[in-house]
Amino acid sequence: MTTSTATAPAPAKAPRKAAAPGPDRARRRRLAQWGFVAPAVVFMLLFFGYPLVRNVVMSFQHYTPRTFFTGEAPFNGTDNWSSVFQDALFGKALWHTLLFTAGSLLGQFCVGLALAVFFNRRFPLGGVLRSLILLPWLVPMVVSGIVWRRILDQDTGVLNTFLDTLGLGGNTPWLTSPDMALLSVILVNIWIGIPFNMVILYGGLQEIPKELYEAAALDGASAWRTFRSVTLPMLKPVITVVLVLGFMSTVKILDLILALTDGGPADATQTLGTLTYQNSFVELDFGAGAVVGNVLILISAVFAVFYLRANRTEGK
Repeated sequence: MTTSTATAPAPAKAPRKAAAPGPDRARRRRLAQWGFVAPAVVFMLLFFGYPLVRNVVMSFQHYTPRTFFTGEAPFNGTDNWSSVFQDALFGKALWHTLLFTAGSLLGQFCVGLALAVFFNRRFPLGGVLRSLILLPWLVPMVVSGIVWRRILDQDTGVLNTFLDTLGLGGNTPWLTSPDMALLSVILVNIWIGIPFNMVILYGGLQEIPKELYEAAALDGASAWRTFRSVTLPMLKPVITVVLVLGFMSTVKILDLILALTDGGPADATQTLGTLTYQNSFVELDFGAGAVVGNVLILISAVFAVFYLRANRTEGK
C-alpha cells in the first residue's frame, strides 16, 4: 500500500520594487529638461531681456548719433525723464493714446461681437462672407493707412466724393482738421481690428453648448435675455483674451498713424508711439525716446499684472 504525500505550493514571491533612479540617471533627466527649455530662455533673453534692459539704461544717458561712432554715452541722471515729463507734448500724447486705445477697443469689440453673433447662424454663403471680412486684417498696416489716406482726402477722396453725390456735404477735412483727425484715425483702426475680434469671438461662440440655448428657450427667455445671461457669461474668458491682445497691439501702434497723419495736424494725433519715433529718429534724442518707450512698457506691464490677477481670482 503506497501513500502519496501532497506537496505544499511554494509561497508566491513578492514583486520587486522598482529601483530608484540613480544620481546619473536623474542628472541626465534634468539636463534633458533644461535642453528643451534652454532655447526659449536664450531667445527671451536675447530678443526681449537685453533690449528692455538696454532701453532702461539708455533713458539715463545722453545718447546721440555721435554715440554710435565714439561709444560715449555719459549718464545724465534723470535729466531725460524731467525734460520729457515737463514737455506739454508728452501730456497731450498720453491723453491721445488713452482716447485712441479706448475708442479702438470699444469699436472693434462691439462690431466684432455683433458680427460673430450674426455669423454664428448658418446661412448660404456665410463662410464666404466671413472670409471676405478677414481681408482688412490680412493687409499690412502701412498699406491700409495709405489706402485710407487717399479715401479720406479732403479734395479728391472717395468718401467726400460719395457724400457730395448724396448731397451730404463733400468737403469734410477728415485728416487735416485737428478736431477730426484723431476720430478718423480711430475709425480706420476699428475697421482694421474688427476681423480679429470677430474671428476670436466667433470661435468662442462655437464652444458654447447648444443645450444652454435650448434650456433658455424652454424657459421663455427673450433673445436679449439669452444673450445677457448665457452668451456673455460663457464668452467671458474669450472676451478677456480679445481685450488684452487688442490693448497690447493698440497702445503702441505707430505705422498706421504715420501713414495717415504723421502725428498731425498740429500734433492732434500724436500718441506715445509716434512721440517715441519723433524723439528718437526725427530729433535724434535717443534718451528721450527711450523714456517714452519705457512709459509704454510700464503701462503694458501694469495692464498685464491686472489681467493676471483677475484670471487668478477667477480661477479660485
